[in-house]
Amino acid sequence: MKRDMRIWLKDLLEAPVKKAMPILSFPAIQPMGVTVRELISDSGLQAKAMELVAERTDAAASVSLMDLSVEAECFGSAIRVTDGEVPTVVGSIVSTEEEARALEIPAVGSCRTGLYIDAIKYAAEHITDRPVFAGVIGPFSLAARLLDVTEIMIDCYEEPDMVHTVLEKAVSFIIDYCKAYKEAGADGVMMAEPVTGLLSPALAEEFSAPYVKRIVEAVQDDTFLVIYHNCGGSTISMIDSILDTGSAAYHFGNAIDMAEMLSHIPEDIVVMGNVDPAGEFRNGTPESVREATLKVMESCCGHKNFVISSGCDIPPLSPWENIDAFFKAVREFYAG
Repeated sequence: MKRDMRIWLKDLLEAPVKKAMPILSFPAIQPMGVTVRELISDSGLQAKAMELVAERTDAAASVSLMDLSVEAECFGSAIRVTDGEVPTVVGSIVSTEEEARALEIPAVGSCRTGLYIDAIKYAAEHITDRPVFAGVIGPFSLAARLLDVTEIMIDCYEEPDMVHTVLEKAVSFIIDYCKAYKEAGADGVMMAEPVTGLLSPALAEEFSAPYVKRIVEAVQDDTFLVIYHNCGGSTISMIDSILDTGSAAYHFGNAIDMAEMLSHIPEDIVVMGNVDPAGEFRNGTPESVREATLKVMESCCGHKNFVISSGCDIPPLSPWENIDAFFKAVREFYAG
């Protein structure tokens, strides 16, 4: 039976003591004794990683891999894979309007998307005490990987029609991908749209928000939520168009002042973030993670709609001592 996710979100909003909801999955490779390369190639390992995190933490939800190479690889992009880092896209596959029009929309299930869908199906069957969120890329961030992240910034001015052509195909694919996750049993998706954070507010309003909104309108309902993630440094200036997407909740990175962001968002909308994933979870110490977590909570938990989280996905080789310190600091804050 599907969970009523609107009730889950309402309960999270109204809870005086809120469970943390970090983007945490890749660090499971350490206790599992596997590599990132092995994890991204095996649906069983991915599901076990999510189970391990659920068993080890009291996070508000289980969040799958934030691997922003999966969808681009389906379109034909080359990716770089290592044993200890999240995969990245190499180069571009579209540089002209003709290539944009000729770009084929891949079938959901091709390349590694089938593995990721199977992982969510297994995880949803075995993790029943909290919602299970799949990870997907946002439309502009996918288009940026197909066109090249640097080039798309120029293309938005000089070749806007080409960018829109690619975005149309990206949206079509992402909608189908989200629907496949919903069918597999996911309770929602964490949609990562970080490249939008590099745009001006006007460009974000043209090239990102309306496309995200189309995805949200196509897949979001009482049993399936879209959480919008953007770790860019310009999100506060573009918050109006971000909120216009209609996403169920929002997740922001450590490049911004979260307390300032909260002042721009209605109190009935859940907002998550933003302990530094690289500076603290990966390269900090248990004590520095504790201090950083308490600092964010002290400045933000006066807003009833705030949920403490990492600022982005926690890197694979982040010490578990630091991750445990984060959860311990959350308990300490509410106990105090």
